[in-house]
Amino acid sequence: MASQRAFLATAGLLFAASATATVVWGASMTTMGGMPMPGGWTLSMAWMPMCGQTWLGAASSFLGMWVVMMVAMMLPCLVPMLGRYRQAVGRAGVMRLGRLTTLVGSAYFLVWAMWGVAAFPLGAALAELALRQPEVARALPIAAGLVVLLAGALQFTAWKARHLACCREAPGQASIMPTDAGTALRHGLRLGLRCSYSCGGLMVILLVLGVMDLSIMALVTAAITIERLAPGGSRVAQAIGAIAVTAGLLLIAGAVASA
Repeated sequence: MASQRAFLATAGLLFAASATATVVWGASMTTMGGMPMPGGWTLSMAWMPMCGQTWLGAASSFLGMWVVMMVAMMLPCLVPMLGRYRQAVGRAGVMRLGRLTTLVGSAYFLVWAMWGVAAFPLGAALAELALRQPEVARALPIAAGLVVLLAGALQFTAWKARHLACCREAPGQASIMPTDAGTALRHGLRLGLRCSYSCGGLMVILLVLGVMDLSIMALVTAAITIERLAPGGSRVAQAIGAIAVTAGLLLIAGAVASA
């Protein structure tokens, strides 16, 4: 019981610290503003180097805050999975259990860090193209609406239901898991991949609508958490998909009307 309380307290402190850092970062980016673009939208400076900053520095800054943001967004879903893992390795001593839990969590967020490594060059290249080609900038609001629409439609697929079910199951519940570090790392990587597949569409919505927009970030976090933890996860995912499809259609209609 003492070990479990320490685990929950540590998770709570980590969530509070990461959420605070994310809010501060988002507020600072909002204060800096963005670059008005043809088509009536604003380019976030998260995809561009600051004054005097190199592209490597911009990528490092983005990746650092991306990882902090992922901790804040994904920790509410990860804690129950870590709890099930701790039950499955119950033979480990208290100190070893803590180290194994840390390994699983670190491997889990390593997966999300790799997605950040992939996201930044794509976003930066698209931002650079929009700056150079006004016609591309004008087309991006419609493209963003289409992406949101497709991400919402993905919520209704069997692929989504299968990966969501994998995230909601209790791995290791039927048997005792090994207590070695290699197994812990592999388990964390597996959890991270399953999670990223399950909520990849929702994360894409965050990226296209504003990776630094705190309100969108909060909505996406709530959607991921609810579909993962609430009863009837598939029905919840489909309800979220219906909202996303509607939002995508409204974005497309607004972009066409203002074109």
